[in-house]
Amino acid sequence: MAVFKYNRVDFFFTCLGLLFLLLDIGLDIFAAVSFYQEKEYVSLGFLLLFLLGSSVLVQTYSWLWYSYENFERETKVESCLSKGQLRLLHYLQLGIYFRHAGVLEVSLRSFFAEVPNPEGFAVYLSHDLAMLRIIETFSESTPQLVLMLTIMLQWGELDPVTVLKAIGSASAVAFSVTTYHRSLRSFLTEKEKQPITSSVVYFLWNLSIIMSRLTALALFASVLPCFIFAHFVCSWLLLFFCAWRSKTDFMDAPCGEWLFRATVALIWYFAWFNVTEGKTRNRTLLYHGYKLADISLLCGLWCWKMSTEEFYFQIPQWEAIIAAVSVVALYTFGLFLKVIYYKFYHPNLYKESPRAGDEVDFPKDLEMGDSHTPQIQSLKLDMDSDVSDRGIRFRSEPSPPPPSIRQNKRMRKLAENFYS
Repeated sequence: MAVFKYNRVDFFFTCLGLLFLLLDIGLDIFAAVSFYQEKEYVSLGFLLLFLLGSSVLVQTYSWLWYSYENFERETKVESCLSKGQLRLLHYLQLGIYFRHAGVLEVSLRSFFAEVPNPEGFAVYLSHDLAMLRIIETFSESTPQLVLMLTIMLQWGELDPVTVLKAIGSASAVAFSVTTYHRSLRSFLTEKEKQPITSSVVYFLWNLSIIMSRLTALALFASVLPCFIFAHFVCSWLLLFFCAWRSKTDFMDAPCGEWLFRATVALIWYFAWFNVTEGKTRNRTLLYHGYKLADISLLCGLWCWKMSTEEFYFQIPQWEAIIAAVSVVALYTFGLFLKVIYYKFYHPNLYKESPRAGDEVDFPKDLEMGDSHTPQIQSLKLDMDSDVSDRGIRFRSEPSPPPPSIRQNKRMRKLAENFYS
């Protein structure tokens, strides 16, 4: 039976994620102080709204997951707190940092000390952190980046340094999504080790699609700032309805599940996030078709407003058209990279077996055994249960961990959805 491995690359990603978290806090404080000094109180209000709303949302998920597990804590950092102290830390918006500290503790113990199942428990903790980073990314970082891009466009500060800053922020968002992808991949322990090219392609197509989406929203908000809120509310309601119709099953309580569906709708406003089991080709095509049409509409309205009205930042009409087409083309290029990823790097959860006459491979440890052993009989029964009229269907599901290793059932569900 396969065991989750927490290698040095995963440890590097964990440390890098913590570094990005601390850097993000410093940049948030710097941005808030800058807005206050420049008397941009409206922008400051939106920034604080994004920061506070995202923090409350992430802390709520963290607390709910602790409660679902009966507040079971196995790291020394978390065990030093009582249930009341843990609740207080979440009220003070500090609970997530103890999760980071717990991951670092068990990671270091797995490298430098003899502890039972350190790797499996480190992976268990890192899975929750990866999901919390995704929630924080799309509830804080992406709205904040749209706000910054909008201000840059309105002030006319499109210098190379500013553009590089925007690309760097979008890269941080794509990095969080890539970390989440690597976390899901750890459930496929019977697969070959994930090649670095898989993560690179996954990062690039997410960067292209997310950057295109955020740029289109910023262009629209720079000329029609009041209508961006109507656009978000209408889109979120439609996406929330789709999340409800998807019948998600992620949280352990009905209230938590409704919160998760609302969060999925927020994530879908910026990027695709698979939350349902089964083949999602039609749903993905429908989603990206809707997003491509929406981005084209937003860029088209921006070009129209730039050509019919005067703004602080004016550019020639032909340059505006080129910019709008470039944004749409970037999204299309991201879709092309996504096709490349699913064609060459994405393993299928369910695979049809070869047709009759092809050889069937048995595990090496069972090939040498007696055909009447309980292991072989169990394997035969499992194969017989999958016999259909068209042949034998082999299941390549995420391997469950040994009983001694805690299983993150939430992320396992997402892995089953993502690799189905």
